[in-house]
Amino acid sequence: MDFDHPAPHVVEIAVQPEDIDAYEHVNNAVYLTWLDRAAWSHSGALGVPLEQCVALRRGMAAQRIEIEYLRAAVRGDVVQAATWIADSDGRLRAERRFQVRRKGDGQTLARARIDYVCINLDSGRAVRMPDSFARAYVPTPHLTRKIRS
Repeated sequence: MDFDHPAPHVVEIAVQPEDIDAYEHVNNAVYLTWLDRAAWSHSGALGVPLEQCVALRRGMAAQRIEIEYLRAAVRGDVVQAATWIADSDGRLRAERRFQVRRKGDGQTLARARIDYVCINLDSGRAVRMPDSFARAYVPTPHLTRKIRS
């Protein structure tokens, strides 16, 4: 029942009735909400909480999202959304990896990758990361790969 990589940042989430769609499983869009929740929780733990982003008028915006759905989450499940920093250029871009699994049986439900770009919250344009972001978003060593430019 291990995660894919060591030292994950994990948030536990109970499936809510409104997460269930007409097919009686968690709607695909809900997984993105779970990934976002895990990313914000991890950023806060790394010293970059939402309040700091707003004060600095800087944020990490999703540029590319890939989600591989493996199994369905259903009513009554508790899921664990894990995240790791996979890469960062320390200037503009960072990549996170995610794994969502069912707590009860440890089955992986989804894996995802999100590429982020630092933006100016006022203009919406890409901008260099503040030093606090660059210090916080340090890649997990075994996940490091060359980030796309």
